[in-house]
Amino acid sequence: MKFSIQLYTLRDMVEAPADFLALFPKIKALGFDGVELGAGCSSLDAAVLRRALDDAGLAATGAHMNLDGLRRKNLRKTIGYCKRLGLSMVGIGGADHRTPRRAAKSCNLLKAASDAAASQGITVYYHNHESEFKPYKDGSLPIDRFKAACALQVDTYWSFCAGVDNDKFITENQDRICSLHIKDGAGKDTRALGEGSCDLAAVVRGAKAIGLEWLVLENDTPKPDGLSDAARSMAWLKANV
Repeated sequence: MKFSIQLYTLRDMVEAPADFLALFPKIKALGFDGVELGAGCSSLDAAVLRRALDDAGLAATGAHMNLDGLRRKNLRKTIGYCKRLGLSMVGIGGADHRTPRRAAKSCNLLKAASDAAASQGITVYYHNHESEFKPYKDGSLPIDRFKAACALQVDTYWSFCAGVDNDKFITENQDRICSLHIKDGAGKDTRALGEGSCDLAAVVRGAKAIGLEWLVLENDTPKPDGLSDAARSMAWLKANV
């Protein structure tokens, strides 16, 4: 299993999207083999971004973008951007699901984008937070609607916070899961791996059970900065995966 990092974790290290390029060699030096691009990278020229990744010896393992990028009028441009980067997966970090009706609207858009992108060899995925596991009044779960619409990227800390057995959920939904975010924390305070209360062993078991190629590190609130926080998490990954 190889390790990637969601660049949102390092946002405190940059003032402009182009600053991410200078971080790539440092990310590689920590032991990562890939990065998951964040929405802030979408303004960077794909050729420049790919060259910087290649020079650093990193793969682009996925990308988060705004929902607008998956709308029909923008989807061709998004798919072209992914192909120029060598990306096989692109997703969003959340969508409106406050009511079943709102969730249906979001999922219809995702399903249309997923079907169209699949014909071009691109997987569209949805990244959850805690709320997708909270049932509606009728007992149905938002996460079930999203996994029917597209692939899932399971943020295993927020699923843990929702009371989900990650090992069980990952193995039971392996045909819908394209990626995992591994994250730790205590309450709403996310932390470097091994410094919180998440059952990380369950995440690793699930990832290994489904033969996951990439495990993606993310920390919403790194301390004291993104790189040093990521270094502590990498030490945990090397010792436990």
